[in-house]
Amino acid sequence: MAPQEGTAVFDRHTAVTIAEFDGGSGEKKFRKIFEEAQQTRNGPCPVRDVIARISDKWSLLTILLLGGYGTLRFNEIRHRIGDISQRMLTVTLRHLEEDGLVSRRIYAEVPPRVEYDLTPLGRSLMEQVSLLTEWATLNGTSILDARRSSRRKGR
Repeated sequence: MAPQEGTAVFDRHTAVTIAEFDGGSGEKKFRKIFEEAQQTRNGPCPVRDVIARISDKWSLLTILLLGGYGTLRFNEIRHRIGDISQRMLTVTLRHLEEDGLVSRRIYAEVPPRVEYDLTPLGRSLMEQVSLLTEWATLNGTSILDARRSSRRKGR
């Protein structure tokens, strides 16, 4: 990439950044996470617990949907996701609400109206999940190609 006019490029800065990324603080951070997880193996582990709770496809899709569309009613969520059952969406929304990621607002009307939205905590998670979504969009074709290749080899 060409430098922007008026800026200087110093190779030493690039080398430091690459060295830190490849073998520096990133590796140490992830090693620390796994070391802490080993210590809490029989007790609560925030990393395992949170990842287990939000890593199913329905939770991620619901978070992304509410992040993209804002406040929605139950049937709007169900319709936009498409292939989720009523029961699974109910369970998903209940879990996300219990975890403080989604808020539910009930209006005393006939018939009752219930709306769902991301909380500030849910929005902060959505920002992180959007990075994964972008990565999946950029690399999805390569992954599908690798799967087809693996199946052809009989694996």
